[in-house]
Amino acid sequence: MTRLIHFSRRQFLFFVVAVLFSFIRGFSGNAQGKAAWMKEARWGVMNHYLADWIARVEKMEMSVDEWNNLIDNFDVEGLAKQIESVRAGYYLITIGQNSGYYLSPNATYDRYVGIRPSKCSRRDLVADLYEALRKHGIKLMVYLPSGAPGRDRAAIKALEWQRGAYRNREFQLKWEKVIRKWSMRWDKKVAGWWFDGCYWPNSMYRSMEPPNFASFAAAARAGNPDSIVAFNPGVVPRILSLTPHEDYTAGEINDLDRVEIRRVVDGKIDGVQVHILSYLGQRWGMGSPRFSKEQVITWSRKIRNYGGVITWDVPIQPNGLISQPFIDQLTAVGQAFGQP
Repeated sequence: MTRLIHFSRRQFLFFVVAVLFSFIRGFSGNAQGKAAWMKEARWGVMNHYLADWIARVEKMEMSVDEWNNLIDNFDVEGLAKQIESVRAGYYLITIGQNSGYYLSPNATYDRYVGIRPSKCSRRDLVADLYEALRKHGIKLMVYLPSGAPGRDRAAIKALEWQRGAYRNREFQLKWEKVIRKWSMRWDKKVAGWWFDGCYWPNSMYRSMEPPNFASFAAAARAGNPDSIVAFNPGVVPRILSLTPHEDYTAGEINDLDRVEIRRVVDGKIDGVQVHILSYLGQRWGMGSPRFSKEQVITWSRKIRNYGGVITWDVPIQPNGLISQPFIDQLTAVGQAFGQP
């Protein structure tokens, strides 16, 4: 005889939430398996190639013409050989940041902001970097802020961006279309995305209705369903995952002595690949080396011992090459890790 089971309303709601949570984790588990290549790659190199940073260091006035001249003369083959020489498994570069200058064309962005001439470069540096890096078996990743370019007032207004704990629905709908445009343009050339500035995840991305984390990640994966994604909440010493819709931890760290990695299982925290991002210069993308080779090796090995992955940011010259002092430090990491 079949016995009917009766649920109270509260029990039913708990049941529904549990089912939904299991579904989300199950779905994300498939997504997070995409980061297996990152663990095999073991470590990578990052560069902040940004118009305003270059202008500051070189004491120059930035303009659309000057930006295009810089991008046109960026030595992708030379950089690819440098990354191969230090035995890094992947390379991460900024698409753009606060200045509103970007190193790849994007018609959707241009249509929204209406800036003429476009501050997006004529040359698609991302596509050209891919062609150079793939010859050496090195994967390419890209960096992009989760907000509008903070020092471009015209873009902020056109994209309807509000900095702070706001829903930013109109902005996010536009920004996802901009991201989708780049993702479709690059197809499978880009293996991963690192999104900066996700400082207000509850306000902006945890809605059941899009735009949310799911739609954000989907936009990045539009051109490559296997692309891995991370959302950065800022400098947080304890390494955490923000959402089941990311594949690896953003892991931004300034002081590596303070980093906390807990509850790791097979190189993952809560199902997400452990990843740390820090810098070798005096600050992000600038200055001379702040560590000895021995310190860099020690920290790299520490992260590796957790089954994690580390990305080292180093300054880059206007011609697209990394200076020798930083190549020496990166080489020491590669030698410490041995052959991939």
